[in-house]
Amino acid sequence: MAAPAEEGPPRCPATRGERYISVPSTDLRLTRMAVSLYERLSERARTVPPSGIRRFFEIAATMENVISLGIGEPDFVTPRPIIDAGIRSLEEGRTGYTSNAGIRELRDAISAEIRSRYGVGYDAGSEILVTVGVSEALQLAMLALLDPGDEILIPEPCFVSYGPAAVFAGGNVVYVPARVENDFQVTAADIESRITERTKVLFLSYPSNPTGAVLRRETLEEIAELVVRHDLLVLSDEIYDRLVYGDAHRAGHTCLPSIPALRDRTVLLGGFSKSFAMTGWRIGYACAPRPIYDAMYKAHQYIVMSAPTMAQWGALEGLASCQEDVERMRLDYDARRRVIVDGFRAAGLPTFEPEGAFYCFPDIRSTGLDSETFAQRLLHEEHVAVVPGDAFGPSGAGYVRCSYATSMEKIEEAIRRVARFAERCRAETLAVG
Repeated sequence: MAAPAEEGPPRCPATRGERYISVPSTDLRLTRMAVSLYERLSERARTVPPSGIRRFFEIAATMENVISLGIGEPDFVTPRPIIDAGIRSLEEGRTGYTSNAGIRELRDAISAEIRSRYGVGYDAGSEILVTVGVSEALQLAMLALLDPGDEILIPEPCFVSYGPAAVFAGGNVVYVPARVENDFQVTAADIESRITERTKVLFLSYPSNPTGAVLRRETLEEIAELVVRHDLLVLSDEIYDRLVYGDAHRAGHTCLPSIPALRDRTVLLGGFSKSFAMTGWRIGYACAPRPIYDAMYKAHQYIVMSAPTMAQWGALEGLASCQEDVERMRLDYDARRRVIVDGFRAAGLPTFEPEGAFYCFPDIRSTGLDSETFAQRLLHEEHVAVVPGDAFGPSGAGYVRCSYATSMEKIEEAIRRVARFAERCRAETLAVG
């Protein structure tokens, strides 16, 4: 009779029994306690998966000579006037809490900036909230608008945090596929096909992470008519509004609340991380009609009190004196954009023309690999880190996200490595066939 299999550590369901995680412990009693604790976690904590982005960076950090096209972070140092303003605030003893809503000077500057750029007016005292990055603004908006059972429509491929933020707020996420055939622009027809009697909020994020797509004003106007007809509320993450290129730059970014029908039903999310190269400063903002603002303000008070003081003074200086730095960085990204897109196309990887943010989304299906396998093998065989496209939703299957927020030298070398890898994969596929 065969010997019984050796008992391993108990395993916990990670997402409704669809995946499992091992509980690392050599002490069975502790292991069983870990299982018991896991089972007592909230449903939302157990069902939300870990970020699909960070995994590859953690592997890459253990390897040498890796070129990362994965992380969405500017490789520029924060402009010097912003750094000096932050230091000055510390030296002058401004190290305590600010007003919960943020220093008035910064809110006034944000109000003036949005009015100047997009013609949209927000009252600095009652409609603008300074937050700990756009991430906090996003979560506050979800908490303010969603009750358990409410549905929120989110076009995908999309940034990985959007769905989980809605789930943590108790909402039900309904994803709306955006297709490459339509330049990854979601349409009014796409949205309307997913609307039910429980739909409450539409989430939009353009320029898009991960595709680099930009939503045209005529498309937004069609969506606005739909939003009004179905009495929806809108969240608009416009963190990349200053980073647009080509025809989109010439046409100008369309700020969602600049469409008159949407101003009083939209929460506008923005920040300084991307355009001003201030990711580590953690400074963002939300603009919203007074009733929504008040609800977000309450949650903000209890969760974080106020955004970092020195970062607020730095952001204020950025708006006052670093506009030329923003434009210089935008032009540099644009040059990199052309090199990486042309390079991938030359390597036989069809690549949608990104018009915003700093990502491209090449189609890797010609290699015979799926997105996950492509990303894993590329990292291990050629030491180039990219993110599988389906980490951003089912419509990303067959693609990978590549950030060009890194130096031109690294981009050119990464293209050589990717081209070599893609050619090798196609040869393997032919040999098998």
